[in-house]
Amino acid sequence: MGIEERIDQLLARMTPAEKVGQMRQIAGSGDDDTEALIRQGGAGSFLNVLGEQAAAYQRLAVEESRLGIPLLFGRDVIHGFRTIFPIPLGQAASFDPGLVREAARIAAREAAAAGVHWTFAPMVDIARDPRWGRIAEGCGEDPYLAACLGAAMVQGFQGSDLRDPERIAACAKHYVGYGAAEGGRDYNTTYIPEGLLRDVYLPPFEACVRAGAATLMSAFNNLNGVPATGNAFTLRKVLKGEWAFDGLVVSDWNSVIEMIAHGCAADEREAALCAVAAGVDMEMTSAAFAGHLESLLAEGRLPLELIDEAVRRILRIKLRLGLFDDPYRRNTAVPLAPEHLEAARQAARESCVLLKNDGLLPLASTVGRVAVVGPLANDGGEQLGCWAFDGRAEDSVTPLAALSAALGEERVRYAPGLDDCRSCGERLIPAAVAAAREADVVLAFLGEDAGLSGEAHSRAFLDLPGTQQQLLDALAATGRPVAVVVMAGRPLTLEPVAEKANAVLLAWHPGTMGGPAIADLLLGVASPSGRLPATMPRTVGQVPLYYNRMNTGRPPRGDAPCVTTGTPLDPVRHYATYLDVDHRPLFPFGYGLTYSTFTYSDLELSTRELKLGEALTVAATVTNTGRARATEVAQLYVRDLVASLARPVRELKGFQRVELAPGEAARVRFALHTDDLSFHNAEMRRVTEPGRFQLWVGPDARGGLQGQFEVVE
Repeated sequence: MGIEERIDQLLARMTPAEKVGQMRQIAGSGDDDTEALIRQGGAGSFLNVLGEQAAAYQRLAVEESRLGIPLLFGRDVIHGFRTIFPIPLGQAASFDPGLVREAARIAAREAAAAGVHWTFAPMVDIARDPRWGRIAEGCGEDPYLAACLGAAMVQGFQGSDLRDPERIAACAKHYVGYGAAEGGRDYNTTYIPEGLLRDVYLPPFEACVRAGAATLMSAFNNLNGVPATGNAFTLRKVLKGEWAFDGLVVSDWNSVIEMIAHGCAADEREAALCAVAAGVDMEMTSAAFAGHLESLLAEGRLPLELIDEAVRRILRIKLRLGLFDDPYRRNTAVPLAPEHLEAARQAARESCVLLKNDGLLPLASTVGRVAVVGPLANDGGEQLGCWAFDGRAEDSVTPLAALSAALGEERVRYAPGLDDCRSCGERLIPAAVAAAREADVVLAFLGEDAGLSGEAHSRAFLDLPGTQQQLLDALAATGRPVAVVVMAGRPLTLEPVAEKANAVLLAWHPGTMGGPAIADLLLGVASPSGRLPATMPRTVGQVPLYYNRMNTGRPPRGDAPCVTTGTPLDPVRHYATYLDVDHRPLFPFGYGLTYSTFTYSDLELSTRELKLGEALTVAATVTNTGRARATEVAQLYVRDLVASLARPVRELKGFQRVELAPGEAARVRFALHTDDLSFHNAEMRRVTEPGRFQLWVGPDARGGLQGQFEVVE
């Protein structure tokens, strides 16, 4: 019997109360009342219930409820379960879908062994404001990169068959526009024109749906005045209609009843009606569905067809997971298995971005004494980052431990310099300075602790917290060479850091094996290969700052800051820039250094005139002109020069990681179809308009070899 036939038979036997029960997700384990509710068929899913408790609840549902419908157990497995990988923003810096897919596969394997069926990842919100704490959970500012990596995460979590006991259901979130919160303040209002919504914020979600994502989660924000959890346009028209998504939609935590605070529902009853009518199938944690859907049905205010559709979607996922046939499914994966740790180490290596290097790195094998400074150098918990519920500090290998093991403890002297990274005191700085004076090189570990990023952790300032800058200033004043390793959950304003340091390595929050990975890079075992998935501003006053901006009628010039020499009556040097700071980013999107150098040459386009519906091939030669084996990330950007609507100055359309030995060259090739050049016009039709296009192949969003072609009808 097929899945849909089994669902039809179940729906025909279910009472309204049992149907509504399937639409309820309960947070945590409860008491005797919870067990009674399960026996009555009053719960469809549990959140954050693991192990033996999950098995006990499943036994009640399967063996003691009337219909024996299994429960679905969900957990936030965001960037690892017990083996913690770099935060998703760090993984995005790898520009490596294969690595991202493997990290998700391992996370699924470990989580499924603990009884988890469903994770609330990937997060594919486009974030152009690093003040927003949840930028740490996503893939950055670019829709193409987020779409590639979001789809890879879905594939890693789910594999080719959800019945595989080593796989779990993915959930693309937060649908949609959440990353555009005003002022970077979490949960805040978003105003996104439909064209921008369709061209920038929706594509990563569509990519996840096309990759087979089992579920999606509605967002907290109100979008253009309508809460995302009650937004029929995004949920019913786009997701379930245009994309033909047949999985389930779950609300975010309490987001159904939060529509009351938004001012779009008078009470929980109205909120429940609004959410179901809009297309939400399951309510997370709050109980508006449980409290009101049956009476709304009885009164005829809510059609039974909508309830049946929601329950069908929930049962469909449970059947696809094989829970009816194997409700107690587990696997025998061992947490922190050696191969898992090695994968985490590789992921952390590829995630690190070398921002500056005057030749200090990699450290020579003959380096003498090394001063390791900063509380983040030896804090296994903080290096895990946000959303690492099942990771443990004691499992982490810290940078201090890894460096001591690699160099020998006698060559490494540790001085924290501060009590913690938010400390505003200076009492420990003199000891750190003394350690620096006795060393040949200083490795300063600075940045944010894990609690400074993630949900509800927005920041108004993006500089180093506490007195970390004073610590760095004091270290630099010793005259010893200083390499700074920055651990953070977001892009920070690092211009004062770059001015004082000889080298800057951005390690994000690198996870369980962050220490060995960082040591590998500092000591030259591997060359950094990460690239920025989000633009790094010079100052918070530039935010939002992103590479794929629209141009203005008075584009900013290369020289900056701009001092106007005219008046409004005679507007000389009146440009879209600042009077008091360089308008350009400190480091652009896609930027990252290696321990070698690369040149690009011989750009070739297979045609200069491309007909609608056809593709061209773009090729270029990348040559390692340095002295070390290293990986270059070649990137393809395009610009639509003249269109019916203004188009961005650049858009990423492809990337390739190329590892080359010194003197070695490789030919990189990109396929570019006219569909890749499409956008939504004023009538909201997706079109590729004939006309001239520029393209670039290069190392980041700022430079590269330039070519031009034309699309013709």
